Amino acid sequence: MKQNFTIPAAALAQVPVFVAVAGRRSFTAGARAVGMSPSAASQAVARLEQALGAALLVRTTRSVSLTDAGSRLLAEAGPALSTAFAALEAVRAARDAPSGVLRLNVPRVTCRVALPRILAEFARRYPAVRAEVVVDDRRIDIVEGGFDAGIRSREAIQKDMIRVRLSPPLRMAVVGSQRYFAARGRPRHPRELVKHACLGWRLPSGDGEYRWEFSERGRAIEVAVSGPVFTNDVDFLLACAEQDLGLAFVAEPEAMRQLAAGRLEKVLDEYSAELAGLFLYFPRAARDLPKLRAFVACVKDVGAASPSRSSETKA
Repeated sequence: MKQNFTIPAAALAQVPVFVAVAGRRSFTAGARAVGMSPSAASQAVARLEQALGAALLVRTTRSVSLTDAGSRLLAEAGPALSTAFAALEAVRAARDAPSGVLRLNVPRVTCRVALPRILAEFARRYPAVRAEVVVDDRRIDIVEGGFDAGIRSREAIQKDMIRVRLSPPLRMAVVGSQRYFAARGRPRHPRELVKHACLGWRLPSGDGEYRWEFSERGRAIEVAVSGPVFTNDVDFLLACAEQDLGLAFVAEPEAMRQLAAGRLEKVLDEYSAELAGLFLYFPRAARDLPKLRAFVACVKDVGAASPSRSSETKA
């Protein structure tokens, strides 16, 4: 009948001491290798022998030799310990090396402002890290959602987060097609927008429609607009503007391709408001994660080439 035999965990802790002594045939040399005194090493081996119920070493005043049981344990445990120690050392050496998946939650505007350029540099520097980017304009709890970091405007970031500037300030723009302007004319002042077909932007919170914001001689102006389309997708908004449905109000970089190609034109540029820009943010407890620390460094380095240098602060 097979007997169940459980070795106490405390006894297992003595196996490295035995391997060190047995491999060197010396308590003095073995003890030095594991960082203890010869007497402590002798006691550790004795505890292991007691737990196993078998003698492992034959000790004399001049030498140390192995019993049959000791030879078998050294032959089987020695290579296993070497493998285990090598694995532990690899983990220790890699603890500061960025690796794994970096999960980011970002708004749509980030896809056209700074982030692709930063990710290209990040991928070049840290090929062992894979970036998972979830595009979502809603404000979420990034910790609850399992994200390492998020990107939002300054006012959308919780007060207890660390933030790092990702983009320079963003200018807003009112854009429309040539055919629309030919048919409806060009507004000369933001107040005239109430007479135009304006493509509405649904707030990410779902609480209503965004009021278009402008600046006149340092004074903020908000205009409640209306029109034939109301959406939460900037690409659809711009596509509607290209089809002459009305005017769109977007961050200027979002319409850069359409403006450069002449498919859309800007109006009211002298009244454009400037937003603070976009910020990477994350919990203070996550700031020492190697992959996140590496991404922050990349954000700062790439951002340094823009008009507004990146900086890390507590929000």
